[in-house]
Order: sequence, then C-alpha cells, then structure tokens
Amino acid sequence: MALAPRLQQFFNHKGIAYTELPLEPVSSFDAAVTGCGEPQELVLQATLLIDVQGALMAVHAYNTTLDLDAVNQLLGRRLQPLTARQADRLFGDCDPGFRPAIGGAYDVSVLADSALDSMERALIAGGSNNSLVVLDGRSLRLALAGSRKGHIVIRGPAVGDRSALTLEHVAEQLQKLYRLPPMPALALRILRLTANPDATARELAELIEFDPSLTAQIMRYARSALFNYQGQIQSVQEAVTRVLGFDRVAHVALGIASVRAFEVPRKGPLGMDEFWRHSLYTAFLCQNLAAMTGGDKGLAYLCGLLHNFGLLLIGHLFPEEFEELNNLRDANPEVSMRSLEQQVFGGDQGHEVLAVGHGAIGGILHRLWQLPDAVVKSAGVHQQLDYRGEHENYVLMVQLANALLKEKGVGDEFNPDDIDTLAQRLGLSADKVEQLKEQMARVANDIDDLAHSLSN
Repeated sequence: MALAPRLQQFFNHKGIAYTELPLEPVSSFDAAVTGCGEPQELVLQATLLIDVQGALMAVHAYNTTLDLDAVNQLLGRRLQPLTARQADRLFGDCDPGFRPAIGGAYDVSVLADSALDSMERALIAGGSNNSLVVLDGRSLRLALAGSRKGHIVIRGPAVGDRSALTLEHVAEQLQKLYRLPPMPALALRILRLTANPDATARELAELIEFDPSLTAQIMRYARSALFNYQGQIQSVQEAVTRVLGFDRVAHVALGIASVRAFEVPRKGPLGMDEFWRHSLYTAFLCQNLAAMTGGDKGLAYLCGLLHNFGLLLIGHLFPEEFEELNNLRDANPEVSMRSLEQQVFGGDQGHEVLAVGHGAIGGILHRLWQLPDAVVKSAGVHQQLDYRGEHENYVLMVQLANALLKEKGVGDEFNPDDIDTLAQRLGLSADKVEQLKEQMARVANDIDDLAHSLSN
C-alpha cells in the first residue's frame, strides 16, 4: 500500500499532508475509482500530452473530458495525447495506469483545470493498484503550486458504451433525408423559381400559397415591426411587392419550408427556438455586411439563414445524441462546439462521423439539396476560422456575424472570436463594425418576436 517512491519523496520535501485510502488490488485506475466509494467528481486524473516542446500533464476531475482544442489554444501549442505505454514510461515507479496527478513529482509541467482551485478534498492515484491518496484542499494546492490554470474540460455525461457512428451510417441517413417529402420538395421548387431570372412575384406568391401555414408565416413576417410598413397587406403578392421584395420572401420561404423537414426539440440552447433566433440574426447581419462590402445581399441573407442546418440534421437523425449535445452545450458555455461534437459523436476517435462538425454535415445536406455554392460553402466551413478559398467573403460574413452575436449571447458558440481580424479580412473599419452593432440593437426586439413566431 506504499506510495510510489518519487511521489513520497515529493510530498516529504514539500511538507504535504495526505492519507491513504486502502483498496483491494484492482486491474485499472477506472476500477479503483469505481470501487473506492467516493464521488467521482472528487477524483483527479492525469492526462499526458506531448509535442515538440515536451510532455505536459493536464490535471482534471475524473468525471470530465479534456478539451484538447482548449488546451492548445490556451498554450499556443499542438499537443497530442501520449499512448498509455508512453505515459507509463514516465512513471517507472508506478503500477501501469496508476499515474499520480502530481506532475511536479516527475518533472513534468502541469496544466490544471481552474475548477480544482475550489476543491476542499481530492483523491489521486498514488502509484499502486491497492490504494488512492486523499488530499485536503490546502495540500492539493501545495501539490499543484506553479502549475498553469485554465478552463480545459468538458463537463457532463460521457458517451458511455453507445457505439460510435460511422461515416457510412451518416451518408445512409442523409440519403434518407434527401428523399423526405414534401417540404424539401417545396423548398426545391422555391429554389428553382428563384433561379429563373424571369420569375414574377405572382408566381412566387402562388407557390407559397399552396401551403396555408407557410402563407401565414410569410404574412406575419411582412407585418412585423421589423419592416415598419404602415399600410395593409392582404396577400403574399403584396408582401413581395410592397414590403419584402422577391429575394427576401423567396429566401425566408425556403428556410421555413426546409426547416419543416426536421423533428427537433424546441427547447435548449440548440433547440428550434434558439435556431430561428440565431438564423434570423445572422441573416440580418450578413445582408447588411453584403451591402457594406459589395456582395449580393440576397445571397448573403440566405447564407446566414441556412448556415446552421447541420444542427437540425443532427437533431432529426440522432435525437439521443442531440439531447446529450444540447445538455453539454448548456453545461459548458466556454467550450467550442467542435470539442462538444467530438465528445458526443467521436469520443476519442477523431475520424468518427459527426466529429467533423455540424458545419460540414450541413454543407453535405445543402449540396444534396442543390443550394447555391456560396450557401453550401458558408454552412460547410463556418466553423473553420482560418478558411481561405472559394466564396471566402460569404463565409467571412457568416463568421463575423456569429462573432458579433456571441457578444449578445446568441448562437451555439460563446467562446470569443477575433472580431477585428474577421472585419479586416472583409475590408471593414472599426466604425463599420460599430454601425453593424447599432443596426442589430435597433431591430433586436423585432427579430426576437419574429423568431418566436416562426418556431411556433
């Protein structure tokens, strides 16, 4: 039941008090945690990482998952996990797998999750398979003195034993979705009509009026305070010609018709209520950004409106995983969606399906639905802030809009972006960015009301 010699020496040298919790010999640290009778949130684990600068120990609670993206962003490094065999080599005086979460005892630099600062009691591996080490809060802080701190974990339920999804399974499900009538079919008819330069407002109105619910939503949109139209609007055609214009009606109708293909819960940070709110704000900002940068305002509006459809697709096809993702988003506002999606859909297997991100999945869907290339690209790569390439300006509009919305608490991401860099790449001054914020503030209540009506 003795501690690993180097850990014992470290504790003695630092004057760190501890007690040992004896266990029956077990085959793994996981078994020790399960059998110790203590809450898992009190147990600390050490995740070993490495890059060209050397090894690093990330220390965090056992019931959390390390957010490698957050670690690399915080440190400006490109760390990758060590294999179990490589990690055990650094801890030659320990039983395999029972590595103490005290890097200082092994001359390994430490990055500790900031939540550890408030712990009053913690348990760690002591190097042997028949005991754990118990530290009070003071002893823990002494043991971790000098380590770097930061928000480095995803808190919430792990994926568990659910089998990982495969790319083949996602492709199969996407094909099923592509064949879903009737709303995607109606959306496609609207899209084809907009591609016809000779299409008239009457033809668009007649197409929309085939669906009474869609008609009511378009009329509600046109009558909203967002447009401040003082006259009476009695028909979709009047909404087109007097208030909204052909492109805006077509794009909103396309969005509404397409959304109805999905069965997604309304509530939660990723639910339908927040989806509409995020989409309408993004569309509004993108349209204004296009006006400032010489882009196509109608196309920019559509890019913003449809850029997050990948989340709806995930919610529709994989409701269990979507609920887990929704809960994790709520519990981890500082964690990137990419990391959360990897947690839910990829686990530790970076090549497994939706770990590629909802943006890429949405881009696949939009390609299947034959949407304009700029819309496909804006959805597909809007999570890639370093994107360079085709339709780059429209991607940047979506990214800048999302960055501005994070400051307002709108959207599925809350870790801040570099607004100045995004604006510079679009050729916008700081004054223009402030102008955008003012425009958004003026219409915020109206967009919120409209989003609520559409989600109903």
